[in-house]
Amino acid sequence: MPTALVTGATAGLGSAFARRLATQGYDLVLVARSETDLKERAEDLREEGVEVEVIAADLTSDEGCDAVTARLEAAPAVDLLVNNAGIGHERPFLTTGIAAEERLLDLNVRAVLRLTNAALAVMTERRAGAILNVASVAALGPAWLSSTYPASKAWILAFTESLATSHQVTSAGVRMTALLPGYTRTEFHQRAGIPTTFPAPWLWLSADDVVRAALADLEKGTVVSIPSIRYKIAAWGLRHLPRGLSRVAAWDISKPAH
Repeated sequence: MPTALVTGATAGLGSAFARRLATQGYDLVLVARSETDLKERAEDLREEGVEVEVIAADLTSDEGCDAVTARLEAAPAVDLLVNNAGIGHERPFLTTGIAAEERLLDLNVRAVLRLTNAALAVMTERRAGAILNVASVAALGPAWLSSTYPASKAWILAFTESLATSHQVTSAGVRMTALLPGYTRTEFHQRAGIPTTFPAPWLWLSADDVVRAALADLEKGTVVSIPSIRYKIAAWGLRHLPRGLSRVAAWDISKPAH
């Protein structure tokens, strides 16, 4: 059976990815900070008849990244890496504090860099494998003013596009996809302290639908996956409208009204 490693696997999109991959016959390696939550999630997924390993690791730390990269380099080989773990902050840049901002970059950027590097080294040698990096439609433009989150997701998008279409990766038969979901109902917003009363209900996606679309696009070799027609339209606008116009329409989390 193939093996998939999923970070941030106990909640939100990570949990949905783990559930979907288990139904597709993948053995799983689940990564998250809480060992208790990991064990509970693993027990649920074993009911699907798959093997489940757990790694309790804080990916904002060197030790946490080292633990996961060691598993990516070990046997049995990981056939699919899902870099899903990520955080955002509700408070504007100057009030978040530099330690919190650095932690965001450590998780959203540095951990993705390190884990992708470890996985690709093995996958290109084996000439098989796939990597799915979870970014955001916010990566395409100034969607949240006074927030580091879109910038971190823009890095994931550029990083994935750069590697996915390179000779080094394509010649080895390795597939890479950047997932750009829009507003998705998960625990992410609650943990970040972001209200879910905005935007309108019709703009929200379900985690299961996002995961289904992402895995289908990965299988097809699509480099940038944008689930749902509504966000494909939004992505087109963010890519092609003048950036000055995008900034005017952006959500400014530093405004007193926010």
